[in-house]
Amino acid sequence: MDDTRKDKIERVLGIYTRLMNGNTVRKADEAMRYGVDERSIRRDIDDIREYLERHYEETGLYTTIVYDRKEKGYRLEDTNIMKLTNSEILAICKILLDSRAFTKEEMTGVLRRLINGCVPKSERKLVTDLILDESFHYVEPRHKTPFIGTLWSIGQAVRNYRYIEIDYTRTKDRSVVTRKLKPVAIMFSEYYFYLAAFIDDEEVRQDFDVINDSFPTIYRVDRIKALRVLDEKFNIPYRDRFEEGEFRKRIQFMYGGRLQKVRFTYSGADVDAILDRLPTAQITDEDDGVYTIAAEVFGRGIGMWLRSQGSFVKVLEPKELVDEMRTEIGKEGELYS
Repeated sequence: MDDTRKDKIERVLGIYTRLMNGNTVRKADEAMRYGVDERSIRRDIDDIREYLERHYEETGLYTTIVYDRKEKGYRLEDTNIMKLTNSEILAICKILLDSRAFTKEEMTGVLRRLINGCVPKSERKLVTDLILDESFHYVEPRHKTPFIGTLWSIGQAVRNYRYIEIDYTRTKDRSVVTRKLKPVAIMFSEYYFYLAAFIDDEEVRQDFDVINDSFPTIYRVDRIKALRVLDEKFNIPYRDRFEEGEFRKRIQFMYGGRLQKVRFTYSGADVDAILDRLPTAQITDEDDGVYTIAAEVFGRGIGMWLRSQGSFVKVLEPKELVDEMRTEIGKEGELYS
């Protein structure tokens, strides 16, 4: 081994040792210690940083070199934990696959990058094998529309309060309409991503059930045929801001509409499943295993969900919902009081 290479190795090991011992390393001090210029010390520090990154790839333990402006030197910052554990990554992969939210190509790419970016190299095959069957038989949504790029553009518009204009395929007649919108949120529910936005067109709002509705209209992102982020900005006063979390707790199947209170009885075996489905729900009474439950919800989606519960549910109010269900059934069935 030539003397230059030997000196380089000793210098790098010396700097690495001082960093591992918790010392702050300054380029000028190290250059004087070893009789080299500061550029050599900078390259040494870069070599150590690269080694630490490879160490993270193999073990999942994240340690890096940071510059401390107060101390005017370099030190180690050791989180000593994995960003995500293998179990957490496996759970996330399973949830993603079950969501069926993306095209097969998008899903495959997301899973691959998630595993390669977060799982130590030695464990990647194990995690990949555990989801292999589900990923191979993955059934993509019928719309087959890639939209991840659109999601990001919408997110930026939401963050920067920028108007957007969309060409959108309506559900009822499949016609394409153009809407100028104030985007306020992106949400996910039952296989699809949705945009929540206020329509900036009074003529369009004339057809609404509630003309001055203070809650946004819901659009499926995969049905957006074209998206244009406009330079124009909008303003929503703080007191009128859209609270995505509160809205999400009160909506079923992403069917918008007016806010209403529902009350029903539930006689099934697992009332926790009902309370988890309806985050605003409260048990107001219980009699011999039959629970009376009240909840605050938006729109017509609640009727769809209540019908799905079959004979375990008996709707008590509102009267409009009871009447609507009776009309659909065509007779007064045992599900509805």
